[in-house]
Order: sequence, then C-alpha cells, then structure tokens
Amino acid sequence: MTDMALVVVGAAGRMGQTLVRVIHETPGVRLSGAVERQGAPQLGRDAGELAGVGPLGVAVSDDPLPVFAKADGVLDFSAPAASVTYAGYAAQARIVHVIGTTGLSADDEAKIAAAARHATIVKSGNMSLGVNLLAVLVEQAARALPADFDIEILEMHHRNKVDAPSGTALLLGHAAAQSRGVELEEASVRVRDGHTGPRPEGSIGFATLRGGSVVGDHSVMLAGPGERVVLSHNAEDRAIFARGAVRAALWARDKKPGLHSMRDVLGLAPA
Repeated sequence: MTDMALVVVGAAGRMGQTLVRVIHETPGVRLSGAVERQGAPQLGRDAGELAGVGPLGVAVSDDPLPVFAKADGVLDFSAPAASVTYAGYAAQARIVHVIGTTGLSADDEAKIAAAARHATIVKSGNMSLGVNLLAVLVEQAARALPADFDIEILEMHHRNKVDAPSGTALLLGHAAAQSRGVELEEASVRVRDGHTGPRPEGSIGFATLRGGSVVGDHSVMLAGPGERVVLSHNAEDRAIFARGAVRAALWARDKKPGLHSMRDVLGLAPA
C-alpha cells in the first residue's frame, strides 16, 4: 500500500509544525498538503522548512479544497468554526478527518456528525494513549466507588489556551458522568465564588488553571469519607498528540464513513 497522503491544517502554528515533524518521521505516511488562514505570513513557504525538517516540497496554501482533493486524510487541531468547515470539505472529498480541536459547541458537534455520513472522522478531546487510558480508569473508579465519593477534575495548561475547561477535562468528566448515570451538562460545576453553600450531591466539579508553558496536566480526584483516590496524567511534549493523530489517520484509512473516537483507534472502547 502506498504511503497515506496527509494534509495538516494550521500548519504554521506550534501544533501544526509538530504534526509535520511527526508525519516526516513516521513510516507509512507523507505530507501532501499544508493549509493556513488567508493572509497568514507563512503562505507560500515550505511546510517542512517551517517545521525545521528541511524542504518537503509542500507549500503552505490558503485554499483547502484542491489540497484536500489530492489527499487521503487531514489532521486538524484548529478552531471550532474551522473544523466544522474542514469536516464539510473532507465529506466532499470522501477522506479521513482527524479532529483534535476543542471548545466545540453542541451545534458544531452536530455538523461534524452530519459530515461523518460521507467522511471517516476520528474526533477526540485528546489524542494521546495515556489520557484515553486515564478516561477508562476514571470510568471504572467512578463505577466502583460509592456515590459519597465526590468527583473533582483539575486541569492546567499554558497561558495561551483559549477554551476552558479543556477538551481533555470534559472528556474525563463525561467518562465519570457516564459511569454515574448522569448527564455531565446537568451535573457539572465549573465556577465557585463567594458563599456557595455545601457541595451539591452528585456534582462533578472542574477547576481550571492557566499559566506558563504547561502542555497539559489533568487530575481526577474521587474524595470520599476519610480517603481520596487521585488519577492523573501529565503531558510533557505535544508530540504525543501528533503521534496519536497520525495513528488515528492510519487506523481510519480503510474504515467506512462514520464518527469514531480515540478509544476505537486504541482498542479501548467497550466490546
């Protein structure tokens, strides 16, 4: 089988450059396109040179349609509105779309699900093996421990992250809520300030920290009478997300159109 031709959107950003480097070093894939927003100063530049791996013969473009038409898949850690648009383009081209974008609204999610009728989409709030394993452990712990164990989720990211709670924190929150048989949107508490009164029974709390250059730290605390269980994951290099995205693209290459998660890719989904 020929190498899978992959497009990186947001190719000039930190995550985009990381994706280019990981594609360059991974057998079975090649960079076939690089996309940036209109007016970006990097337009026309070689994506490999921007990523520090030398010329790859792939110029950064602001026109995704012809780039997608020549590709087998697209790797997308962009912004919600852009990811929805790219999902539509991927559906037109009938290619794989790997989405690591966070901060998606319910409407965004619905549009991506609709695009998955014609594109093979893998979407996750976190592409790393470790975080998806953590989500499974959170499910198991929340199911095994009695209801008087309160669940709190703490996350910290670099100062430039724009959405809160993080997509990973929400992924972990959904894992806990599912095990408790509740809807996260109804059970979550995301802000505490002033005289809040007692903690609502069965709630799932979120605490968000921002600062410095932290790639991503997440902890899930299950606090019961006289004891606490803490499950955590620390991301030290954003390359773990890029490697997961490339792995997802290769997994999805021979799959029919549909919406999948990283648990499907990693074989962690329930049988």
